[in-house]
Amino acid sequence: MDYLPIFLNLKNEPCLIVGGGQVAARKAEILQHAGGQVSVLAPDFHDALLKLGESGSMTLLSKRFHSQDVCGFKLIVAATDDIDLNAHVAEAAKTHNIPVNVVDQPALCTFIFPAIIDRSPIIAAVSSGGASPVLARILRMRIESLIPPAYGRLAKIAAKFRTRVKQAIKESHVRRKFWENVLSGTVAELVFAGREEQAAEHLDQLIRAESQEKDGLRLGMVYLVGAGPGDPDLLTIRALRLMQEADVVVYDRLVSPEILQLVRRDAEKIYAGKQRNQHTLPQAQINRLLADLAKSGKRVLRLKGGDPFIFGRGGEEIETLMTEGVLFQVIPGITAASGCAAYAGIPLTHRDYAQSCMFLTGHMKDGRLIDIDWNQLSRPGQTLVFYMGLQGLEEICSRLIQHGCPADLPAALVQQGTTQHQLVLTGTLKTLPQTVNSSDVKAPTLLIIGNVVKLREKFAWFRPHGDA
Repeated sequence: MDYLPIFLNLKNEPCLIVGGGQVAARKAEILQHAGGQVSVLAPDFHDALLKLGESGSMTLLSKRFHSQDVCGFKLIVAATDDIDLNAHVAEAAKTHNIPVNVVDQPALCTFIFPAIIDRSPIIAAVSSGGASPVLARILRMRIESLIPPAYGRLAKIAAKFRTRVKQAIKESHVRRKFWENVLSGTVAELVFAGREEQAAEHLDQLIRAESQEKDGLRLGMVYLVGAGPGDPDLLTIRALRLMQEADVVVYDRLVSPEILQLVRRDAEKIYAGKQRNQHTLPQAQINRLLADLAKSGKRVLRLKGGDPFIFGRGGEEIETLMTEGVLFQVIPGITAASGCAAYAGIPLTHRDYAQSCMFLTGHMKDGRLIDIDWNQLSRPGQTLVFYMGLQGLEEICSRLIQHGCPADLPAALVQQGTTQHQLVLTGTLKTLPQTVNSSDVKAPTLLIIGNVVKLREKFAWFRPHGDA
C-alpha cells in the first residue's frame, strides 16, 4: 500500500493554497466544501478566485510566497506552474510538519487528493497514488452509479438510532447482522424512495421487536421495475440495483434473456408472462401473488418490459398492493415507443412532420380493435404508435385509410427493437401489411405510423450483429 487512506477533519481549520490559477480554484472549492478556512496566496488571481474573495468566503493574499507564510496553517496545497516554487512550498511545509500536496508532483507530496464520492456523511475516495488520476476518476464514476445519493440520508437515520440499537442488542455479531438487514432491506428502500419518516417508523418497530425478542417482523416490499425495450444498457441505475437485491423476481415475456441474466443469481424467479390467448398467470392472480410474497417478508421485483405504467398494467397491481397495505415503489423504464423508435432511427416528433404523438394498444377482441377513435387518429401532423400491433396490422391500416389518411402515409413495424434481433420493415398504410405477411416477423413488435417514418433512411444508426 503506497498511501494510507485517511479522512481529515478540516472544519474551521486554516488551509493555505499557493497559486492563483484554475487548478488552485478547484482545490479551494474542495477544501471549502470540507469546511476549511481557505487562504489563497499568489501575485495574481483567476476570475473564479476573485469572485470567491469578493464574496468573503475565502482570503486572498496578493504577494509572493516566502517560507514563513506556511506558519499557522493545518494543511498546504502548492498549485502553481513553477516547479521550483512548488518544491520550495513543499520543503517549507515539511519543515513545520504540515501536510502538503503539490499538484501533479506526487514525489513532493505528503498527502494526495483522491477522486471523491460524496454522500455525506458517507464519503468514499479512490486513488491511483498519482499514477493515473484519469483512471481514478473513471473508477469514481463507476462507483457513483452504484451508490444512490440517498445513502447519505440513510446514514443519518442510522446515526439517530445507533444508540438505541446498541442498547437493545447486546451481542455485537447479532447487532451487526441487524444493521446489515436494515441497511440493505425495506428501511433503506423507503429512504431511497423519499419516504424517510416511514423508514424511521419501521426501524423503530424493528428495534422494539428485537428488544422484546420477537420474530417475524421482517417487512417485505414490491418494486415495480421497468426493464425497458430489451437492450440491457437501457436499464436505469436503480432498476439494476434492485435486480441485484430482490429475493423473488416475477417477470413477463417481454423481459429479454440478457436482462434476466442480470438478476441476483439466487433469487427465486417466477414467470408470469402473457401471450395472445395464453396467460401463464391471470392478472388477478399476479396481483395476489405480489401481495402475498411481500407479506411473507420478501423483497419482490416485478420486472416488466418497457415501462410499468404504459400498457404494463402496473396501476392494477399497485391498486391491489395499496388495498393490502403492502409497501411498494415504481421505477420507470424506457417505454418501447421511445426505445424502439430511437433504435430504428425514427423520431416520434419532428418540427416538419409531427407535432404530437399518440400511444395506443393494438389488442383485438373478437377479431376487432376496440376503443379506437379513428377520426382523431386520422388527423395530420401526428405520429401513431401501436403497441402489440402485429395481429391487428391489416385492420389498423385499412381503417385509417377509410377515415381519411392517405394510402401512401409511411408506416414501419419494428420487431424486437433495441436488441440484436431487431428488424425494421417499412412501407405505407397500403403496402406494409403485405410486406409483413411476406416476412417471418416475431413478437414483440411496435407499429409506427406517420411522416416521421420517412426519416429512417437518413437517421438509421443501429445495426444488429450480422445486419448488412
